[in-house]
Amino acid sequence: MKVGVLGTGVVGHTLADKLASLGHEVMMGARQAGNEKAGAWAAGAGSSASAGTFADAAGNGALIVNATAGTASLAALDAAGAANLAGKVIVDVANPLDFSGGMPPSLSVCNTDSLGEQIQHRFPDSRVVKTLNTVNADVMVNPAVVAGSHTMFLCGNDTVAKDEVRALLESFGWPPGDLLDLGDIGGSRGMEMYLPLWLRLWGATGTGHLNVRVAAGE
Repeated sequence: MKVGVLGTGVVGHTLADKLASLGHEVMMGARQAGNEKAGAWAAGAGSSASAGTFADAAGNGALIVNATAGTASLAALDAAGAANLAGKVIVDVANPLDFSGGMPPSLSVCNTDSLGEQIQHRFPDSRVVKTLNTVNADVMVNPAVVAGSHTMFLCGNDTVAKDEVRALLESFGWPPGDLLDLGDIGGSRGMEMYLPLWLRLWGATGTGHLNVRVAAGE
């Protein structure tokens, strides 16, 4: 499958590496053509890897991964172009973390809205699925680094799109029983608002290799 990965940071690189290792044809998109990080990744990731602008990656990909900084995601997707995104699944792994006030960051959108919802509203012809934003990049692509069973959430308005993303997560190593569908894209609110707690958990445990498990009773 052709995949466009928007973002050249740690998350973008980690996901692009995993996708390429699974045999997908991956283009890493950056704000400008000739981005040094994107070019270096493509040069070392094999013949199925390439680099371009956000618009190039979105136009090339059948599935798009938004791995940009959450406060810049809408601008990045605008640059990618609505026409290039129309009809496609956008896997949104970003969090609207605002570092302008220092650490710990606040959320630039929360409570009555979410980044996932904003993306779906801005690009109504695309099919947004929120997932992977509640763990760090290593755990996204290799859940086994956290011992035992633990939960990955996903949400979105389109059932078929969620099925496609569920299959992708399973190819990353997520067991089907550990994937929990939270319903429509409004589930993004809770998933994104979990991040302040996640940051506290990281500080308390000293590792980003952590996750939670949802255990439901009778």
